Amino acid sequence: MNDPSLRAELDAAVAAIKKALPPDAKPTIGLILGSGLGAWADRLKDAVVIPYERIPGIPVSTVQGHAGRLVYGYVDSAGRREAVFALQGRVHTYEGHELARAAFPARVLVALGCKVLVVTNAAGGVDAKLTPGDIVILKDHLNLMGGSPLRGHNDADLGPRFPDMTDAYAVRWREHARAAGEAVGMKLREGIYAALPGPQYETPAEVRMVRTLGADLVGMSTVPEVIVARHMGAEVLGLSCVTNLAAGVTGDKLSHDEVTETANRVSRQFMALLDEIVLRDAPRG
Repeated sequence: MNDPSLRAELDAAVAAIKKALPPDAKPTIGLILGSGLGAWADRLKDAVVIPYERIPGIPVSTVQGHAGRLVYGYVDSAGRREAVFALQGRVHTYEGHELARAAFPARVLVALGCKVLVVTNAAGGVDAKLTPGDIVILKDHLNLMGGSPLRGHNDADLGPRFPDMTDAYAVRWREHARAAGEAVGMKLREGIYAALPGPQYETPAEVRMVRTLGADLVGMSTVPEVIVARHMGAEVLGLSCVTNLAAGVTGDKLSHDEVTETANRVSRQFMALLDEIVLRDAPRG
C-alpha cells in the first residue's frame, strides 16, 4: 500500500469523512480505542458516527470488541468541552492486512488535522508486578511484527524517508497523562510495549524473550499506528490496559474472553482517565 496511490486514497478517505461532518469540525486530538475500550466513544456529545464501510481505504473490523466506526463528537464535563475524533476499534495485521493497511486509519486521523493521537490497547502483562486492570503509559516499544508500515515508496509530502523514533511517545504527553491519572485517583506507571503479529497468543518462551529484551507488556497492535503518526509529524500518547498476565507468568490459559471481561471491568476508570486527558489544559502547539 505504501505506493504513489497512498495520497489519493488518503485524500478520498478525508473527503468522505468531511462530507459527513459539520463544517466547523476541526478536532486536533484523535483516539484509537482498543479491545473492549470502544464504549468511551458512545459517550461523546453531538456525535456523528461513520462506519468504516463508508470510508475509502479503511477495512471493516472483524474482531470482537472492535465496533469499526469513526466517531466525531465532544467530551463534555463540568463546563469543559473538547471536540475529538475516536476510532471505535482498529484493524489488525492478523485479520489479513498489510502493516500499512492496518495503520491507515491512524494516517486518516492525522490527515484530518489531529496533532495528537491517543492510542490505546489491551495488552498482556510481561512484568509480573503488573496486575489485570492496570493502565500503563507507554514510554517506548519493540517492533517485532516483521516489517514496517513505511516500507516501499515514500511520499515526502507526508513525511521523511527515515523518520526519527527517539520520542515515539511524547514526553510531555506522558507527563500530562500522569497528571490526569492523579486527578482521577490513579497512579500510572510507564512501560515498554512489544508488538508481535499474532493472532495466537505468545508462548511462554516468547514471553521470556520479550522480557529479556526489556518489554513490560505484549500485544498485537499499536506499533504500526504509532510509526505512521510519527512519520506524519503527530505526537503520540500510548496507553495499555493490562487485561491478563502473559503466557507462563501465572501458568493460566489465555483467552480473548478474559481480555474483554477485564477491559469492561475497568472501563469506567479508563473512561474517566481519557476524559481528563482530553479536557485538562493539554501541552499542544
